[in-house]
Amino acid sequence: MPPRATDARRAAVLGKPIAHSLSPVLHRAAYDALGLTDWSYGRFEIDEDTLPDFIEKLGPEWAGLSLTMPLKRAVIPLVDEISETAASVDAVNTVVFTEDGRRIGDNTDIPGMVAALREHGIEQVDSAAILGAGATASSALAALARICPGEVVAYVRSEARAAEMRQWGERLDVDVRTADWADAQQALKAPLVIATTPAGTTDALAAAVPERPATLFDVLYEPWPTELAARWSMFGGAVVSGLDLLVHQAVLQVEQMTGISPAPLEAMRHAGEKALAAR
Repeated sequence: MPPRATDARRAAVLGKPIAHSLSPVLHRAAYDALGLTDWSYGRFEIDEDTLPDFIEKLGPEWAGLSLTMPLKRAVIPLVDEISETAASVDAVNTVVFTEDGRRIGDNTDIPGMVAALREHGIEQVDSAAILGAGATASSALAALARICPGEVVAYVRSEARAAEMRQWGERLDVDVRTADWADAQQALKAPLVIATTPAGTTDALAAAVPERPATLFDVLYEPWPTELAARWSMFGGAVVSGLDLLVHQAVLQVEQMTGISPAPLEAMRHAGEKALAAR
């Protein structure tokens, strides 16, 4: 049963560092649009060592938590149950507290990626390329498992990272081939390119964008646009941004924590865009 607007509930995002997080902006915008006037959403700088004590001290007014790095795996032993989606990548970014006091862990990054691509008209691709091999890359593989029946080429910097990506491919039932980062400009010819690397990493690739690029999903949102995304747009390619991902995964979190669906996507997106513009 959806909560009443007079039910005072709390939620927050946890991580370290956390000051940069846009989650409070997005969730508070959702509460405002939904009329949940007594709901609040905060942020707490928490690491792996302080997480257990923080969660144990939460009272019955808490509806849920958003988790960012470095807590997405550290939280798993602290919940009562995790979804199949979260288990597929050993990462929980959402904890919902049920009325009977149970803690349910989920991962909204993966369906958030799929939803962000769908909003840009990408329902399925025959093949794809991933730039990078970190935690976000494994989520990207899990998303591609739902929309890409063909080969995914991951461009990485080391054999250790290559081995990790191949292991994730086997686990997620995705046909993964790895290639050296030195050949990363070849990735830009793929029907879908997912860039999962830190800021500045793909700048050198901007000059190699083909004349008719397809779709780029760059998971960064600050600074935006990246050099690669700007060049991609200039050549007429479709670009999905990190803000698209952030908003779509937050929409799913709001729906789970409040019990209200659909969450106000456009109000949340507008709030995120406004906050980024003000930085």
